[in-house]
Amino acid sequence: MEYKNRIADDLLTRKLESSGAVLIEGAKWCGKTTTAEQQAQSILYMDDPENMAHNIELSKLSPRHLLEGDTPRLIDEWQLAPYLWDSIRYTIDRRNRFGQFILTGSAVPADLSSLHHSGTGRFSWLRMRPMTLFESNDSTGEVSLKNLFSTPDQIFGQNQLDLHRIAYLICRGGWPMTLNMREEVATDTAYNYYDAIVNTDISRVDGVSRSSDRTRRILRSYAWAQGSQMSLNAMRKDLVANETDTFDIDTLSSYIEALKKIFVIEDAPAWNPNLRSKASIRTSDTRYFTDPSMASASLGAGPEDLINDLETMGFLFETLCMRDLRVYAEAIGGTVYHYKDSYGLESDAVIHLRNGSYGLVEIKIGGDKAIREGITLLQKVTEAIDETRMGTPSFKMVLTGVGSYAFRSKEGTYIVPIGCLKH
Repeated sequence: MEYKNRIADDLLTRKLESSGAVLIEGAKWCGKTTTAEQQAQSILYMDDPENMAHNIELSKLSPRHLLEGDTPRLIDEWQLAPYLWDSIRYTIDRRNRFGQFILTGSAVPADLSSLHHSGTGRFSWLRMRPMTLFESNDSTGEVSLKNLFSTPDQIFGQNQLDLHRIAYLICRGGWPMTLNMREEVATDTAYNYYDAIVNTDISRVDGVSRSSDRTRRILRSYAWAQGSQMSLNAMRKDLVANETDTFDIDTLSSYIEALKKIFVIEDAPAWNPNLRSKASIRTSDTRYFTDPSMASASLGAGPEDLINDLETMGFLFETLCMRDLRVYAEAIGGTVYHYKDSYGLESDAVIHLRNGSYGLVEIKIGGDKAIREGITLLQKVTEAIDETRMGTPSFKMVLTGVGSYAFRSKEGTYIVPIGCLKH
């Protein structure tokens, strides 16, 4: 299969030029290994069934033999042998050169006690996520997020996506292997991924046996919580109402942490700006899956189900947009947050760059009324922020699903279909 370029390609190149090793983390099947292979000059596949036991044993007894090879050397699924971490750090110090190793992993190592060094100064981290719509050729890329920070007077893009296509893209997800599949087969892949999570992956991550039935219920509850700040206590009450046994908060937390370690869920942190008013900032994280297909699979919903339930589709569309915004923002040195205050003012996404610039985003699946509401809400959020200390937002954007064009409204807010956006 021909390699499809990823936004992470340039990020990996840059990180290899400035660090001894790059650790690429992310969910299974999102393309970490394939992306790393494009730049690796030698490769060790730790999970090769014929050699896995030998590799793990050798990592304990004589790890330097596993590290020999042309550089950058790829160590795939490195978390199977966390002992390699200190050996890689030592090798980097001895060679005194950048770009020596690429590590990929689909889970955070369960036992970090064997690591004697944090990796500071030697390692850099790169988070990979499933494909954005721009990477899968489902976005025209006519509107650049980076360019919006320069506040252009006019933008233009022509959206090719309709409601049915968006429903399909939510359920298909951004898994690279699905791009050339028939639609019904592509959506089945998300269910296969979901089954792997509940039946094996959530227990394999740290060796703790967890109930597949309970995992399904947690994932379903998380799917209903997309885009909200539902507390774990509220989630627990929802789960207990459907369980015959007790389910304490510590147990729920352990399941949630396991799902984070395998990169299934990725909550959005709260943005904490200086405000003009006495409103307090809601500091709870906002619940999201890493990819919207995990939410649809958790609900047992297909594209037609979403079309028939536009409210639910709206929540899952927000998850799709957050996935893409995170990738685009990180490509330009930014981070995506969520803002909500005690007065109910809210911005679905705040994109904050390292230089202090920020943009406000409201996500609406479509419709003139919803877009007008988004414009009004973003203006109220702007007025609540103390601009003498925070500066003015570089842009305000209503990010939509349907709608023919990307343009700048008379109020100065950008109306951008997700099918026109890129980094």
